[in-house]
Amino acid sequence: MEIAVIALSIALAGAVIAALLLARRGGRESMSDVTDATARLSQAQSELMGRLGQMAESQATAQKLIAEQLQAQERAVTKMVDERLAEVTRRVGENLQKTSEKSSEAMVQLQERLAVIDAAQKNITELSAEVVNLQDILSNKQARGAIGQTQMEDLVRNMLPRGAFDFQVTLSNGKRADCVIRLPNPPGMIAVDSKYPLEAFVRMSSASDERERAAAESSFRSDVIKHIRDIADKYIIPGETSDTAIMFVPAESVFAELHDKFPMVVEEGFRRRVFIVSPTTLMATLNTIRTILKDARMREQAHVIQTEISRMMEDVARLDKRVGALATHFDQTQKDINEIQTSTRKIVKRGVAIENIQIEPPSQEHTTPRLLQDEEDTQAPHERLQ
Repeated sequence: MEIAVIALSIALAGAVIAALLLARRGGRESMSDVTDATARLSQAQSELMGRLGQMAESQATAQKLIAEQLQAQERAVTKMVDERLAEVTRRVGENLQKTSEKSSEAMVQLQERLAVIDAAQKNITELSAEVVNLQDILSNKQARGAIGQTQMEDLVRNMLPRGAFDFQVTLSNGKRADCVIRLPNPPGMIAVDSKYPLEAFVRMSSASDERERAAAESSFRSDVIKHIRDIADKYIIPGETSDTAIMFVPAESVFAELHDKFPMVVEEGFRRRVFIVSPTTLMATLNTIRTILKDARMREQAHVIQTEISRMMEDVARLDKRVGALATHFDQTQKDINEIQTSTRKIVKRGVAIENIQIEPPSQEHTTPRLLQDEEDTQAPHERLQ
């Protein structure tokens, strides 16, 4: 619109300039021509102003429409933006809520796991303290012997009957055995020792190099052999105890190490009649001893069993005699029953004969009706009464 107004203004100014130039060139032209040109110029200017007014109105109307369209578009865009923003806000709120719930669950689970970890840490701390206490106990020979003694006593009490064992028994040589198992002769009373050398075994297990381990193995071998010999000298007494003794090792690892890497120590025990046992093998040994005690008691009670068997055989013979007498009574009873059945059959047969009697008319000769004859009429009277 502004470009058109500028173009018209330029055209009008050009026309005015052209008229002035023509007036100057023509000299003295008539004023009528100038007046006509001026009139035409005024008319053109009026038309131009009218067109400019129309153009201004059209431009205002167009601007108004454009403004309304822009406002409508702005409202639509604002509404769409608000809806999108509300949807995004809702989704963000839902996601935040879900995230918050998951975070809460994760925190609860984390707290539970932390509680479990704290409990485990506490148990580990307590276990570490107990392990330290156990090491202190095992480093003390008397405490270690008390542990082995307790374990051995529990096994013996659980496997053997009362009266078959005793604890802390002093022998005739003044030596005190941790346990004695009383078996019938042979083999007699067997002594059990529950102490064992552990220091060298611990050094052997914790050796840092081969030299230190070899020295610990040599010390362990010497200590165990010395202990075996001491047991044989203390607890094998001819005429009082059995010719064997038992060395109880309460640690399965020590027992396995002896049989795996120190066979000469085990052979020394065999030569000295000292048998090395662990908790597992002691249980098997006690089970065998229990079987031996049971067999010995069975042998001791054999005469009682024989007497009871003899009395039982007398009772069986008496029962057989009484059963025979009862069978005789049954035979007589069966015979009487058979004779009664014979009499009942005869009675039934005579009843049938009575039913079949033919009675003659009165005009005929009066005779006494007779029963039909059968083979029973020839029998003796006492037989017919049967």
